Amino acid sequence: MTEVLAVQQGTTVRNTAVRTDSATTAQAQAQSGRPSRMRALGTFLLYPLLSLAGAVAAWSIVSYLVLSPERRFLLPPPSQVLTKSLLDWKHLSPMLEALAVTAQVALVGFVVAVAVGVGTGVLMSQAKWIERIVYPYAIVLQVIPILAIVPLIGLWFGYGMTARTLVCVLIAAFPIITNTHFGLQSVDRGLHELFTLGRASRWDRLVKLELRAAMPAILTGIRTASGLVVVGAIIGDMFFAKGQPGIGTLLDVYRSRLQSEDLIAAIVIASVFGVLVFSAFGFLSRVLVGKWHTSGRKDFK
Repeated sequence: MTEVLAVQQGTTVRNTAVRTDSATTAQAQAQSGRPSRMRALGTFLLYPLLSLAGAVAAWSIVSYLVLSPERRFLLPPPSQVLTKSLLDWKHLSPMLEALAVTAQVALVGFVVAVAVGVGTGVLMSQAKWIERIVYPYAIVLQVIPILAIVPLIGLWFGYGMTARTLVCVLIAAFPIITNTHFGLQSVDRGLHELFTLGRASRWDRLVKLELRAAMPAILTGIRTASGLVVVGAIIGDMFFAKGQPGIGTLLDVYRSRLQSEDLIAAIVIASVFGVLVFSAFGFLSRVLVGKWHTSGRKDFK
């Protein structure tokens, strides 16, 4: 009896020691991983910041050394754009109000583009005859320059918010359609055979297998569309000025009035907005699929 108790006590001590060592190792790995992630983040941000500094330096050189004072209005120096536009609330306020209008148009167009793109991609993957009918027209809409059909959109839908939203949808829907269709068609054949053995219905196969397996590809298309929809909203603002002015409308006004500082400031604001939208959907993709798919793994480890 005494020997049994001794063996049990020894086993308990060893298990406790193993758990303690495991916890210590995990804690050490976590602590050592934090600096590496911070270094990776710093490296990731370093190159864009260096390129930005180089671009600003080149901009200043052209403004001060290449252009004569009489022609400097064509490319005012960065300090002048900063002080006269970005830091002057009188000039900045209308830009932010116009950006809010553009963001609303982009949001509505994005929602419609996602619904149309995912729905079309699903239908194309479920019926070959639908793919043969729809896909050629989707390609035609993609290869035709959007500026070529803008007059037709204005003729049919007017020059208000509806036309702006339609431009966003036409620009952003194609990558969602193609990525959704590709993802649904790329599901592993062995998994399809497994569902066939289980006598799964067509709906169960679509929902439980195909859509889940295609999610990384779908999210990639949505992320691409999130950047394109901002471009579409700005183009719509420039050509369909009826209603509240968007940032594209202000760009056209500043260009016609030769307000170079405000024009460059509006371009910077629109660019930052587009980058933020694209980055937000990239982060969302990593959050949704990062735990189980390589395409969604975090960049910083």
